[in-house]
Amino acid sequence: MKKFTILDSAVIPFPMINVDTDMIIPKQFLKTIKRTGLGKSLFYDLRYDEKGKLKKDFLLNKKVYKKRQILITGENFGCGSSREHAPWALLDFGIRCIIAPSYADIFYNNCFKNGILPIKLSNKETDALLQKTTNDPGIKFKIDLKSQSIRIENNEIIKFEVDQFRKHCLLNGLDDIALTMEKVLQIDKFERSQKKNQPWLWN
Repeated sequence: MKKFTILDSAVIPFPMINVDTDMIIPKQFLKTIKRTGLGKSLFYDLRYDEKGKLKKDFLLNKKVYKKRQILITGENFGCGSSREHAPWALLDFGIRCIIAPSYADIFYNNCFKNGILPIKLSNKETDALLQKTTNDPGIKFKIDLKSQSIRIENNEIIKFEVDQFRKHCLLNGLDDIALTMEKVLQIDKFERSQKKNQPWLWN
């Protein structure tokens, strides 16, 4: 998993509440077990017409919003089914940080496990940031995970809270497999002991 330390990017304002995982990545794209290639299908039903052509007026299809890594959105983002393909699609599209007042629990946890930082701010703070980015599409945010701060181009700073274990994992690029591998010496020691004391378990 790619480390998350400091992210400096312009922003995609997406002022919609209750965005569910089927909207993020529709069910027909869940056949793959690969984490790559899903970005082109992100928000498929919103981005494409009935013939599969890009809708030029949809936000994510506009040139000005290309290659932006921060998404600001509304309450209850990632609700619906628990598909991990949702953060996969966001990450493959280039999104590394989401700012919203609240998230569905499973989606929120899946973001951390895939290298995306989901920041929770109050409704008032989120609305103000959405307004700023709508009024000034080129404004940039600097997300500093270590100091848990968002620095806006005009030097305004907003602090955010994050679970310290999840913070540690993101800063060091540790997913569940990497966390397990940190204990590989202890695991090997246990297995050697078990083979000696309970050999029948290894036959």
